Amino acid sequence: MVAPVSLVRAGIALVAKPMGVTSFQALGPLKRIMATTRLGHTGTLDSFASGLLVILVGNLTRLGAFFTALDKRYVARVRFGEETATLDPEGEIVARAPLPTLAAIEAALPAFRGPIMQAPPAYSAVHVDGERASDRARRGEALVMKERPVTIHELELLAYEGGDAIISVRCSSGTYIRSLARDLAKAAGSVARLEALERSWVGPFSLAQARPVGQFSGPADLLPFDPAAAIGLGLSVHVLAKGREEAFRNGQRLAPAWLSPFDGSALAAESPLAVFSEAGSFLGVLGVTDSELRYMMVLGAP
Repeated sequence: MVAPVSLVRAGIALVAKPMGVTSFQALGPLKRIMATTRLGHTGTLDSFASGLLVILVGNLTRLGAFFTALDKRYVARVRFGEETATLDPEGEIVARAPLPTLAAIEAALPAFRGPIMQAPPAYSAVHVDGERASDRARRGEALVMKERPVTIHELELLAYEGGDAIISVRCSSGTYIRSLARDLAKAAGSVARLEALERSWVGPFSLAQARPVGQFSGPADLLPFDPAAAIGLGLSVHVLAKGREEAFRNGQRLAPAWLSPFDGSALAAESPLAVFSEAGSFLGVLGVTDSELRYMMVLGAP
């Protein structure tokens, strides 16, 4: 049995974050505009970075894990020849080295495409022994960050001039572009840091769809979580038979026959199911194990 939660006005805010503010600061005005504290971002951007923030409002915050897992796409300016403690423009310079040649950078790129092991920056939100690494680094502690698997789906060098390289990256969740710049420079025989970073895509959501937070006026500006959004998350979409909504919201056992595929997805698929009413309302998410349905998330009654 799954206990439903009360429904508030829910939706997706695509925010264009400017440089110089944190992701948390970007949430503040939106909370006032939407008149709710139930907001959550699905992947932060450092204060020096700009670009797309996907923010969930209301009960959609419960879908955070699905959104956070989406691939990201970035355009980064990598400054070779100097490295900072934070691997970004805001930190103290800790190393200098000669600039790499264009040939050296191009030769290094292939090793960073596909699944790789990557050590996060010491100045990051990754927890080390229960505490943020950045908090320990600011106290002067020397940290050895453990490598973890990430995937670089696409990595292209767009330009290189005067020691600055422009790179385009599509990567898995959990990838640090600051670490990528550091490691790419090392492979090319130099050091580097990020000078600028823009996030242009999060899964199916584009920066071109986003707006500055000051341009939001209320819930009418939110995108709905509709079947297209669910498919963009990699969920299969099913429609619940009319008159079964109360049973779903109460977490009662469901008969597979009550669910009709929206997009041709088979119930036997192992991917989670986004369930909508016949009227188009999002009801929740089901998991499928050995063709058996189990509740993962249920929204409350409107």
